[in-house]
Amino acid sequence: MTQIQEFSGKDVDIAIKNACTALMLSKDELKYKIISEGASGIFGIVGRKDARIKVVLPDNGVASETEMEGIKSIVDEAFGEETRLEPFKKEEPKKEESKSFETPDPVDVSEDSISLGIDALQRMSDLITDDAKVSAGTEADRLTLSIEGGNAGILIGRKGQTLDAMQFLTDKIINRKSDARVRVKVDIEGYMETRKANLKHLAYKMADKAKKTGRPATINQMSAQDRRIVHLALKDDQNVRTQSMGDGYYRRLVIFPKKKNAFRGKRRSRR
Repeated sequence: MTQIQEFSGKDVDIAIKNACTALMLSKDELKYKIISEGASGIFGIVGRKDARIKVVLPDNGVASETEMEGIKSIVDEAFGEETRLEPFKKEEPKKEESKSFETPDPVDVSEDSISLGIDALQRMSDLITDDAKVSAGTEADRLTLSIEGGNAGILIGRKGQTLDAMQFLTDKIINRKSDARVRVKVDIEGYMETRKANLKHLAYKMADKAKKTGRPATINQMSAQDRRIVHLALKDDQNVRTQSMGDGYYRRLVIFPKKKNAFRGKRRSRR
């Protein structure tokens, strides 16, 4: 199913740049249509309108309705009841996510949890692609399930959405039958480490932009896991603060410069 999003900017080039930054795509990969080239207005102020583009996001590996029904049946079987599949509506704290919370002492992952996780994720993977193999590794209360083989692009999905959905479902299946909380991570051929490195690079780049311009820098449509990576990457930077904004699972993350940077230009002009 094709998805469409709109982006804006002072001119078309900036709108395209904003789309590339938000979607983490190069200009060559971006498929867009110009809705409006904008208007400069009088003296660039009165009557000015932003340029707007429509970006076409092809269904690049998100499981089809039939495949998702198959995944849903696995969850129904594990939970013993009909389960509504809503992987993108997790409850999350509204405040900044960089704050840490106290957690109980970790408990080793049981063999039953490992077996259940491998079985559930293997069955999901088999519905989406052929020749994928699931393996498991544990560290205290953490269970990492790795998928090798098959079509990695389809399993990951656009911006990791299919991977997020499989991780969400596997987590629910395991922890429903586990006496102690198990922290589940699903990875596909090292994608998560690459994703983490890219997000950190983006975080530092956008933080530098916020500090230089004195204006907030926004990263659009990020999952809770991706936002957490950015929050943690910038938590020790005393010159910026981060905040998630919006509703739902996918939200914007805004990087705010501290006031001493934001108003530096004004102070100098007064002198």
